[in-house]
Amino acid sequence: MPSPTFPISRPSWEKTRNRRVSSHVNSELDTSLSTRYSTFKYMFGAYSEDDTTRMSHATKTIRQQLNYRPEIAGWFDETKTLFNQVVAFYFEVIEANPEVLNLDGNGPRDTLERLTHRTKTNPNPTMPLAAIADNLPALMRRTAIQTALGAAHAFHSNLARWHKEKEQALVKGKQFKKRPPAPPGRWNKSVTLYAGMWKQRTVTGILLKLWTGTSWCWVKVRIEGRGLPEDWEVKSPQLVQHGKRWWLHTFVEKNFSSPGKVEEQVTGTPEVRVCSVKLSVSEALAVCTIQAREGTALATRFIGGGRCLNGLRKSLLGRVARRRADTGVIAFGEADNAYLWARVRDLDEHMAHQVSRRIVEFAQANNASVLVFEHLPPRHPKKGTYSTRQNEKRAHWLRSRISRYSQYKAWEEGIVTCVVSPRDTSWECARCHARLARYSEGRVASGYTPGAPLVFCASCGMRGNADRNTSLNIGQKLFARYQQQEKPQARPLAGRLSKERGVPFPQAAESGERPRTEPAGHGEGDGHGTAQGRRHGVARL
Repeated sequence: MPSPTFPISRPSWEKTRNRRVSSHVNSELDTSLSTRYSTFKYMFGAYSEDDTTRMSHATKTIRQQLNYRPEIAGWFDETKTLFNQVVAFYFEVIEANPEVLNLDGNGPRDTLERLTHRTKTNPNPTMPLAAIADNLPALMRRTAIQTALGAAHAFHSNLARWHKEKEQALVKGKQFKKRPPAPPGRWNKSVTLYAGMWKQRTVTGILLKLWTGTSWCWVKVRIEGRGLPEDWEVKSPQLVQHGKRWWLHTFVEKNFSSPGKVEEQVTGTPEVRVCSVKLSVSEALAVCTIQAREGTALATRFIGGGRCLNGLRKSLLGRVARRRADTGVIAFGEADNAYLWARVRDLDEHMAHQVSRRIVEFAQANNASVLVFEHLPPRHPKKGTYSTRQNEKRAHWLRSRISRYSQYKAWEEGIVTCVVSPRDTSWECARCHARLARYSEGRVASGYTPGAPLVFCASCGMRGNADRNTSLNIGQKLFARYQQQEKPQARPLAGRLSKERGVPFPQAAESGERPRTEPAGHGEGDGHGTAQGRRHGVARL
């Protein structure tokens, strides 16, 4: 295909031509990506002080299965094939004219339409789209343009990053063997349906405009699954293929006033309430405690079900191990025990959504505006049978999934999520911060038994549940983070006298406390009911 040149400036006819797409569709195209960016921008603390007065956004996707006649199943495939052909065509047009990517606003879209779409004012386009798909709906064409622009931006960004890495390696005199990124060889994009490609949507059905292979036809299909939320703004749906069935993914958005950063709420709101959550792999999968600013524990909830879940999961993993032992050799690339693995995944997915929803509902019922977790570290299973190791590993994975699901569910309700360091949260007393004794029921309350359910403080006489004590420490760590404390004095060097008192007092002795000798982390010895280390992917505030 030749590489024609074109003027970047907009001609006069473009400003006066009749546009067949309504204004709300144009605004939807321009703000879909910026809306998502602003949402995560606030969640990860990137807003400035002036931005806190703006409206915040929450987004999610509603997945619904389509029920249709078997004879029209092929029309979905035909529509997707035609759409990907048009996307590939526009990607080639962009590669032949890379200057399009440097335009702002609707410039790339309008320029590509001028190069490919035949109109009365543009009877001879440079690269006519009619050679690929004649009589294509305008909204399908614009959907393909946006998809091709996204793929082109991603490809050129990866290519620029590769050139930068190669240049850095050559400057250092190193060999650079990394292959450059290649443009997409095949296209498998899902079809986004803008307004005009669907209509008459109800709770149970929708009319879709599909390509039959020879013409465009309106088809009514039934919708199965959860309905669309009432208080959310519905965006353009998308046709997605899952196996042999077709689903409708609908992007919805909710606007609400910004709840404020964690620091602003903790320091500027006297009546602020925090819901601190301790995630575990024992019977109580989550222990939630509502705390006030002065440290008072107002309510506590234990969310159980862990023992039953671990037993059922281990039973399924044991069946997988026995079947593998009976089979002996498994064919390469062939999925074994697909039904059992699907049940294991569904169990964890269901429990993660159920527990995270209960956490958010508990925080809402007690007017908590901040949800705080620990940094969850990666854990390695102990030695044992296949089912024991896999069960323990997936139990720890479940904690991360619950934390991640709780984060977006809480944001939908205007609750901000943050994390704190897990150091000493399970070792210290929440009342006096002294060393705890952790033990099991019927045992002597001395020493520290990792994973034991009960704790005892010899200093203040506190007795209680270990996970609840940990959840209290998590909330106290959040409040202590924003308390204004004087900067501690540096430790005097050996042989040098203190400038203030004239004696070489170490800092710990000056404060009247014993120097800390315990290790920073507890490692693998914590077992069930504790969490140490850090986890990536959660907002830090």
